[in-house]
Amino acid sequence: MTMDYFLLLCSLSVSVVSAVEETLMDTKWATTELAWTAHPETGWEEVSGYDDAMNPIRTYQVCNVRELNQNNWLRSDFIPRKDVLRVYVEMKFTVRDCNSIPNIPGSCKETFNLFYYESDSDSATATSPFWMENPYVKVDTIAPDESFSMLESGRVNTKVRSFGPLSKAGFYLAFQDLGACMSLISVRVFYKKCSTTIANFAVFPETATGAEATSLVIAPGTCVPNALEVSVPLKLYCNGDGEWMVPVGACTCAAGFEPAMKDTQCQACGPGSFKSKQGDGPCFPCPANSRATSGAASICSCRNGYYRSDTDTPDSPCTTPSAVPTVHLMAATASTMSLSWLPPEKPNGIILDYEIKYHEKDQGEAIAHTMTAQRSNARIEGLKAGTPYVVQVRARTVAGYGRYSSPADFSTNLQTDPPKSWQEQLPLIVGSITAALVFIIAVVVIGIVCLRKQRNGSESEYTEKLQQYKSPIVTPGMKVYIDPFTYEDPNEAVREFAKEIDVSCVKIEEVIGAGEFGEVCRGRLKLPGRREIIVAIKTLKVGYTDRQRRDFLSEASIMGQFDHPNIIRLEGVVTKSRPVMIVTEFMENGALDSFLRLNDGQFTVIQLVGMLRGIAAGMKYLSDMNYVHRDLAARNILVNSNLVCKVSDFGLSRFLEDDPTDPTYTSSLGGKIPIRWTAPEAIAYRKFTSASDVWSYGIVMWEVMSYGERPYWDMSNQDVINAVEQDYRLPPPMDCPTALHQLMLDCWVKERNLRPKFTQIVATLDKLIRNAASLKVVSNSTQSSGVSQPLLDRCVPDYTTFTTVGDWLDAIKMSRYRDNFVNAGFASFDLVAQMTAEDLLRIGVTLAGHQKKILGSIQDMRLQMNQTLPVQV
Repeated sequence: MTMDYFLLLCSLSVSVVSAVEETLMDTKWATTELAWTAHPETGWEEVSGYDDAMNPIRTYQVCNVRELNQNNWLRSDFIPRKDVLRVYVEMKFTVRDCNSIPNIPGSCKETFNLFYYESDSDSATATSPFWMENPYVKVDTIAPDESFSMLESGRVNTKVRSFGPLSKAGFYLAFQDLGACMSLISVRVFYKKCSTTIANFAVFPETATGAEATSLVIAPGTCVPNALEVSVPLKLYCNGDGEWMVPVGACTCAAGFEPAMKDTQCQACGPGSFKSKQGDGPCFPCPANSRATSGAASICSCRNGYYRSDTDTPDSPCTTPSAVPTVHLMAATASTMSLSWLPPEKPNGIILDYEIKYHEKDQGEAIAHTMTAQRSNARIEGLKAGTPYVVQVRARTVAGYGRYSSPADFSTNLQTDPPKSWQEQLPLIVGSITAALVFIIAVVVIGIVCLRKQRNGSESEYTEKLQQYKSPIVTPGMKVYIDPFTYEDPNEAVREFAKEIDVSCVKIEEVIGAGEFGEVCRGRLKLPGRREIIVAIKTLKVGYTDRQRRDFLSEASIMGQFDHPNIIRLEGVVTKSRPVMIVTEFMENGALDSFLRLNDGQFTVIQLVGMLRGIAAGMKYLSDMNYVHRDLAARNILVNSNLVCKVSDFGLSRFLEDDPTDPTYTSSLGGKIPIRWTAPEAIAYRKFTSASDVWSYGIVMWEVMSYGERPYWDMSNQDVINAVEQDYRLPPPMDCPTALHQLMLDCWVKERNLRPKFTQIVATLDKLIRNAASLKVVSNSTQSSGVSQPLLDRCVPDYTTFTTVGDWLDAIKMSRYRDNFVNAGFASFDLVAQMTAEDLLRIGVTLAGHQKKILGSIQDMRLQMNQTLPVQV
């Protein structure tokens, strides 16, 4: 994994808790007839039956297969939604195989349609709403996995579909039959929620999932008892599957408490144990000579007669001062002795003074004398000439006296008051010589260091300049990208770089999108000897040409050469059966641009930079392999459930068909180019290099920091080309750190050789992640200090041109809150101009990013109002 720093922030553990399904309606609960509304009455028929456990159940069946033009509807009773935004429908049903029914017209079906209709009350009648799509909203066409014939028992299929966001008090389900012979055995309506959990010693409440399958709902957390916050805010994200993910913030057990019950509680340290610091560590037994008489101790107190110094840590034992090492005789006369010693190795606190005990060797300790000294030397006077003495020294701290040193025997001289011997002057002589040597050595060392620094500085400067002009060198063993179009037979490239998968190992579950060459599906892959995994499957449409097949499989030939955690992984291809398929890993959160728009304002700057770091790492890998992407954009970055970003879409952008309704790609010199993401030299001369990919990466940075806003807003492609040619660049998105916008501007340098390499970009982002304080410097000015290029300025909408508040919300791309404003009574600009952040929160604008965008526009509205006020005369 290359998103090291981002994942470091997100690697806090979360208890694995299955999603909770809360049932809103289940036909198995019915004890009497369901009495749902059928139209026409000759269509669906209610029938009583028994399930596998012989419990009575109410079912509906229809089988008018011998009659043409069937359009049979069945509507459920009103189902209150209980403030949930997205619901799931589980349907158990059987379907008769049309081929097993003799003499039927060609209108026989093996599918049915699922619809829903929202309402604020139980107001539906036999004729209202009309039995047709719109007012009913279609959820999906339901097809069985297995059908049965006349000779077989009914094979029960189970399908689950979801829909949302829901906004009214409740809804009806509707089932449309267009000519099938089937039985609807049971219907269960439920919603998912993340159950109450404890993660990182924080409790997170039960939380319902969001409006979309990819929504992330924030759940605030609180520390468990006896735990303290170590990072804020405390929050978990509840994803669309009712599972917790992306923990932010954490708590740890306070001092005196340790983790318990599988890290879900903080329990007090027992008597005789302690924990000195807040953290996840356990309690420890009290150190030697200390005790804790009560629980929850953060430090153990010393027993009587023992001491712990101010510099000792709480886990240090309590001690008395250690003994003074050997005492030395420095000089002696007939009546004096000069002594010195080293301080104790473990003084256990500040030494207050030393006690010197001495006595004549022949007389014993009974008539010993004592004296004190403030330093580790002393002069004993009044001694007898030519007499041996026994001397001992001990240190004293606030804890008391330590042990005496070992007895040392010294004798005074026989002469009376001789002149000072050279031995007395020895300490002075030795000290002077030592000081002189230290001074000389220091001068030599400083000179050597300065000389080396000067040489290294010159060499470093030269090396740095030289590296700016180094060409990429392919070292032995480095993998290099091979263009599949260089093969005489393109199928050979597919066989070499992509693994062939037997079609029996692939199971398509549902269509999730449409691509240039066919459908994109979600499915499952079960290879022999490996566990089953969820995969994405691209299929080639029916009626393809040989060229289309070659172009379709070229992406697999390209993708199969890559192996990096930030590059989409190819599982294999299916070419020996129809349809032709490309099988890749499945990315739960889809394309980065739409994912960011759905979660506007939900992530921290560090998380966004972590995403950018992952993309840059993937592009560095591609650049090192000499592969040029040509179409790097947020729409071509996929995001998995752990917020890992992976580069995708290899080669397909070259073969796009003309679509005048989509201005993203514009024809240029025989090819199609995404103008807003493409470097000027690539637009003008078709010069695509890793440097042009760096330009595109700068645009991706802007997309990420603006939460998926369209680059250059509503400007036409030609206006974008003209603006870039005149050296205009995009301004920083709202709340974008200055350091990140400067990196964007570096990527958009006109001279391509001066743009940073992806290696440098990864290193820069790593530094920003390590130094999070640098990301707090934000400049929302369109002319940041130090920026040489002029920056584009998005025009502020003129509110006087709007007739309704809804028009204004459309203009600032906040139309999703139309009903919120209307229902709360904010129907005029005069009222809107007075709104505050509390008002927005009250009407349901909970996303911080959306609040900032709306409040910013309201501020502009106030300024325009003040400028247009009539002057009073």
